[in-house]
Amino acid sequence: MINVSLNVFFSRIWTIVGRNLKLKLGLSTFIVLCLIGFLAPYINYYRLGGKNPHEIGVGDRWETPSLRFPLGTDEYGRDIFGMLLMGIRYSLFIGILAGILGIFIAVILGFISGYSGGFIDHVLRTFMDSFLVIPVWPIFMTIATYIPKLSLISLSILLAAFGWSGSARRIRAQVLSLKEREYVKLAKMNMLSDLEIIFFELMPNIMPYIFIEFTNMVMGSIFAETGLRLIGIGPPMLPTLGYLLNITIRGGLLTTRPYVVAVVVSTLALIFISLNLLNIGLEEEFNPRLKKVTGL
Repeated sequence: MINVSLNVFFSRIWTIVGRNLKLKLGLSTFIVLCLIGFLAPYINYYRLGGKNPHEIGVGDRWETPSLRFPLGTDEYGRDIFGMLLMGIRYSLFIGILAGILGIFIAVILGFISGYSGGFIDHVLRTFMDSFLVIPVWPIFMTIATYIPKLSLISLSILLAAFGWSGSARRIRAQVLSLKEREYVKLAKMNMLSDLEIIFFELMPNIMPYIFIEFTNMVMGSIFAETGLRLIGIGPPMLPTLGYLLNITIRGGLLTTRPYVVAVVVSTLALIFISLNLLNIGLEEEFNPRLKKVTGL
């Protein structure tokens, strides 16, 4: 990765986004999706006159697509398009919150383990490896059984609690590599403290990699939440994209409204594509091997 200071990194970020087409497309698409999710309650309030699209009887049963109900209604008269907008909102919220919590844990443990070395590194590495081999799905199903009313926040925390270990291992590997660089040795010779070295020497260089791990965690959390909701695990009245897929398959929409599945899957794919474009763009900008730069 390119050796830049923290201030230089943040001052250059918009320039980098502007010159890299993949970053530009990925970021703009993701921002649009976030705006749709943020505005979803207001859009639905205007469309439905203050009614909740998830409310039973908001429309007639099995209505065909119309101006008021662009994707029609289900067997309970619920507005599918309105639930899709809310699904984008809640799925992104779960993914972003779980990603923030997970990357926070991964960064702290990865930096402590990689920078400290020795016995501390051995203990933390063993701890990370233990989480990598934990059978997550049975644990999720067990927790859902004993906590049937999982909230939006608790589901995000649950996903983050079991999704940080892989990122922590990779961040640790980056720290192990960077702490042997000449500029870190020079910083130690200049009597900089460990915290100063971490925040002003190591962190700026690993920041793009941390962001890549964050976006991977967001994608993994959304994918995991979708899988859990698809089999009926999670907040029962929270219309995420996974929940919408669940009621589509189980509620008869798969045969009567097959386009609903295509729309929901396409929305999920758009989220993943936008985040992957961000990752690819960051790799192109900050990975010396992709830039064909050596000796950095």
